[in-house]
This record gives sequence, structure tokens and C-alpha cells, in this order.
Amino acid sequence: MAFFLETLFGGLMVGTLYALVAIGFVLIFKASGVFNFAQGAMVLFSALVMARFAEWIPQWLGMEPGLVGNLLAIVVTLVGMVIVAWAIERLALRHLVNQEPIILLMATLGIAYLLDGFGPMVFGSEVYSINVGMPKDPVFLMESTFEGGVMISLEDLMAAGIAAVMVAALSIFFQKTKTGRALRAVADDHQAAQSIGIPLSRIWVIVWSVAGAVALVVGIIWGSKLGVQYSLSLVALKALPVVILGGLTSLPGAIIGGLIIGVGEKLSEVYLGPMVGGGIETWFAYGLALCFLLVRPQGLFGDKIIDRV
Repeated sequence: MAFFLETLFGGLMVGTLYALVAIGFVLIFKASGVFNFAQGAMVLFSALVMARFAEWIPQWLGMEPGLVGNLLAIVVTLVGMVIVAWAIERLALRHLVNQEPIILLMATLGIAYLLDGFGPMVFGSEVYSINVGMPKDPVFLMESTFEGGVMISLEDLMAAGIAAVMVAALSIFFQKTKTGRALRAVADDHQAAQSIGIPLSRIWVIVWSVAGAVALVVGIIWGSKLGVQYSLSLVALKALPVVILGGLTSLPGAIIGGLIIGVGEKLSEVYLGPMVGGGIETWFAYGLALCFLLVRPQGLFGDKIIDRV
């Protein structure tokens, strides 16, 4: 039972990170009606900026690397992601208002390749580390109930806590504020939203900036665990099944979908993996997403698909 709980907790913690990545997809989709293939590149780019400025700022100010340097690096990176969002809106999205979704989709692909190339060109392509002081030692819980207790990674626990707080804050912001209502209107019809006075360009900059901030949090957490390298941009691929499962238009769906995928991956690998030779964790999420596409293509919480004839 203790081993089962360890696996379950591990899946829930990974699931919160998946949910955080998926929220970036959902935000862009709700604002533009198109799937954002650049989210993974934004994770890599923000992590690169964070890692390099966390190293450069203490050198420039003649101080030891630590909390102050990390905080300044985070501020610089957030400003950088806002500038990226503004540039994307100014140079690409502004000229694609009311265009077909496939055109916007191709634009996000172009943005992804541009960020994938621009980031390493400016900040280097080596494997960099991010050290924000996250604990690496495990902690043992319920030692009185189970012999030896249940081992939980403090780093994963802290990462899950940060992700949960950010998910809750974003959910409240986009469900309860005027910006959230404007965002839903923009997603339904760009031209109609403009006709009632909603500033489309400002909404897009806000949403891409928030998606950039989400990408930064994901980049810091995964970069702290795995190092900042190109594979970070592939982390976003794990969010594809999450948004398919939860629904492309639902923030709660992204959260529930992330938790289901995270737990399902870990449990299937541990309990079903030995029966089929292992490796289930790499494809479980995509298999589950395929099943949902066949049975419920809009996902658990997505808007119902209505065919008009």
C-alpha cells in the first residue's frame, strides 16, 4: 500500500506540471481559437533567459549567486516574455485577424521555430542549470501507518504546490474578471468583439504574456530538475493529450486532465508495464487521448461540438 501511495503521489505531482503546461495552450486557444504550437518553445526560451541572467546579473553587480540574483533574473525574464508577446501580436497576429484557423496555426508553428532558433543563438546552446533553492531530499510521511513510511520528493511537492497556486490564480482571474469575459468574447468572434469595443490587440498581448509567465514557471521547475536543454521544448508535447482529455476551452479541464494523465502514466508503468515489457509511460497519455477523440472529441469539459447543416 505504501508503494501504491508513493506512485499515486508522484503521478499527482507530475500531473500538476502537465496541467500548468496545458493551461498555456488553453489560454491561447480561448483568445484566438487556434492551437498554440509555440508553447513548448516558449518554455525553452524563458528557461534559457532565466538561466543565463541568473548567472550574468550577480557577475554584473559583483554579488554572490542567490535569492536576489534569482529574483532579478525572474523579473528580467518576465519583462522579456511580455516583449515577446508584444512582438508576436505586432508582427504576426495583428495581420491575421479573422483569418482561417489553419493560417493562425501555421503562424504559431513559425513562432515556435523562430524561438527555438533565436534563444540558443543569443543565449547559447549548452545545458544550463537553474538553481532556485528547491530542496532535493525526500521526506517520509505516515511512518506510523506504514513500515518505512511513504517517500515523497520535497522538490516535486514544492513544484506541485507552486503549480497548484498558479493554476488557482489563473482560474480565478480568467473566470471572474472583465479580462476573462473579454477573452471568451474574442475567442468566439474577432470581428464581433472589436465591434463592441474590446481591444483585440491588448487582449492578445495580455494572454500571450500570461502564457509566457506560465512557460517561465514550467521552465524553472523542469529546468531545475532536468537542466535547461532543447528537450524542455518537448515537455509541451505531454500537454497535447491533457488538453484533448480535458477540453481545449476549459481551464478546469486542463487541471483534471493533467492529474488523470500524470496518475495514469505512473500507475500503468508500475502495474501494467511488467506484463508488456515496460515503456507504457511514454505512450499511455496518447493512447488515452486517442480513445477520448473516438468517444468524446470535445474532451471532458470542452464545449459541445454542434454540426450545423
